[in-house]
Amino acid sequence: MMKKGIAMKRWLANGVAALAMLLLVSAPVQAAGTGFPMDKAPRLSNDQAALQHGAKIFVNYCLSCHSASFVRYNRLTELGLTEKQIKENLMFTTDKVGDQMIAAISPQQAKAWFGAQPPDLSLIARSRASQSYSGTDYLYTLLRGYYRDPNRPTGWNNVVFHNIGMPHPLWELQGERKPIFEKVGSPGHETEVFRGWEVVKPGQLSEAEYDRLVADLVAYLEWMGEPVKNHRIRLGVWVMIFLGVFAVIAWRLNAAYWKDVR
Repeated sequence: MMKKGIAMKRWLANGVAALAMLLLVSAPVQAAGTGFPMDKAPRLSNDQAALQHGAKIFVNYCLSCHSASFVRYNRLTELGLTEKQIKENLMFTTDKVGDQMIAAISPQQAKAWFGAQPPDLSLIARSRASQSYSGTDYLYTLLRGYYRDPNRPTGWNNVVFHNIGMPHPLWELQGERKPIFEKVGSPGHETEVFRGWEVVKPGQLSEAEYDRLVADLVAYLEWMGEPVKNHRIRLGVWVMIFLGVFAVIAWRLNAAYWKDVR
């Protein structure tokens, strides 16, 4: 009885420790959330043309400052591109198609210009996910949430990431906008609620065209975080079908085996 009591105490202690660890791990995720409502990003993970376009946008507008060191250029062949197309259209920082996607800017220059080294974007879509929204929703809303702010060193701010250090990389395409906030609540307890945007200066693209461009870029960022995701999902479907068929066969074999047993 004493041994059983000791075992039970150990089991309870391990359970409490595991629960405490779970709470500690989940706390940063909850704290990292944002109160700004996230827009749903279009799901384009199976759209090869969108992923190819997203790769082009990433190389032209993001790779100058942000690396994707977990991805090599030749991996883009999985998007339907040939090595020749990759070399001619997507490689500006190296001549070897097997090299990693490293930013053009040096870490020293980045720190001097922005105050910190820009983060690697290989896993950015996965790392920005929370309990209430996906990483793609976050990035989709972030890249459409910039506005001019003369009080910031870069001249830009963001409704999703307040006081963001990164300037707007796509501002020429989107143009300049001003957020509209409305104060709600009783005097002394007022809060500002986002109501929409006011166009200050049109960009090269219409709002719909810019949203689609950002959707393609975000889809590519999601693909970089897990290039085999679609293959894994397809394989999982076939495995479930196989298990379903096998279960029927096993059931009938079991019935045939035991039918003469009384």
